[in-house]
Amino acid sequence: MALGAPTPTEDMTALHEVVLEFPDNRLLIDLCGEFDRHLAEIEQKLSVQIIRRGNQLAVLGETGMREQAAAVLTTLYDRLETGRTVEPADVDRELRMDTSPDEETPGSQLEMFRGGKVEIKTRKKLVEPRTDAQKAYVQSLFEHELAFGIGPAGTGKTYLAVAVGVSMFITGHVDKIILSRPAVEAGEKLGYLPGDMKDKVDPYMQPLYDALNDFLPGKQLAKLMEDKRIEIAPLAFMRGRTLSNAFVVLDEAQNATTMQMKMFLTRLGEGSRMVITGDRSQIDLPRGVQSGLRDAERLLNNIPKISFNYFTARDVVRHPLVAAIIEAYEADEKQG
Repeated sequence: MALGAPTPTEDMTALHEVVLEFPDNRLLIDLCGEFDRHLAEIEQKLSVQIIRRGNQLAVLGETGMREQAAAVLTTLYDRLETGRTVEPADVDRELRMDTSPDEETPGSQLEMFRGGKVEIKTRKKLVEPRTDAQKAYVQSLFEHELAFGIGPAGTGKTYLAVAVGVSMFITGHVDKIILSRPAVEAGEKLGYLPGDMKDKVDPYMQPLYDALNDFLPGKQLAKLMEDKRIEIAPLAFMRGRTLSNAFVVLDEAQNATTMQMKMFLTRLGEGSRMVITGDRSQIDLPRGVQSGLRDAERLLNNIPKISFNYFTARDVVRHPLVAAIIEAYEADEKQG
């Protein structure tokens, strides 16, 4: 445990609580959050009660839950001691993740996966997986030349892939980043869009621009795109290319046809990494057209060097209602 970290003690007069003592009151305020919002989140998720007594926090509840709450509070306090902040996303991550500081990921050859915590370094921020499925996905992106991320919206499939791509780019593991999507309308006809080719395809590519803007300063991103070291292009523009020494992401792959998927997968060149992300429940292809993502999953699932990573509604990291909405639609599909 870090120097100055809280020390848990069993209250001899009330064995149903764990008491944590925090030596730095300023850090304790940050740990609790504005209006104790961080404590309230832990209480709600773990069905415990947290009482503040000076520089102590008493955790009351069932044995397993109170021990987990105490571990979450200790981990977050350790984070504050290193000079980092604690945001709601950090609380959410610690509540979701089933890891300990001493844990190693079995079989991992990467130092970043030893010790339980995973951080993806970009120019603007550190990105940390918030669920066990996300952590396994990030590991597969670093360790496999070809990886699939399949699951519902809001599970971080594309966001984490772009973060890993930026990390590998700034550390010199790849020379360029190439992001692509099928230019397929999501269930509605938009008609003819004005402007040149870039103006026409940019609306389809906007989520990829949004992710890049989270990880790279605006001026640097603009220069890299001008120099073609970062490219964002529709899937159709990939034909005929060999993508060497690049980190390549195909987003919304459920809207690629079988022929497009085969074309894209065979672009993989020496020194490159390729990530395919998609959601099988959001196919916008015309009726009767087979999704290339489904075919790729069926045909490639037994190739050892290709990684398939799956997400569920439990991995949704957007608004909590998003997970409930996804679960409601999934339940309806099963009944139908």
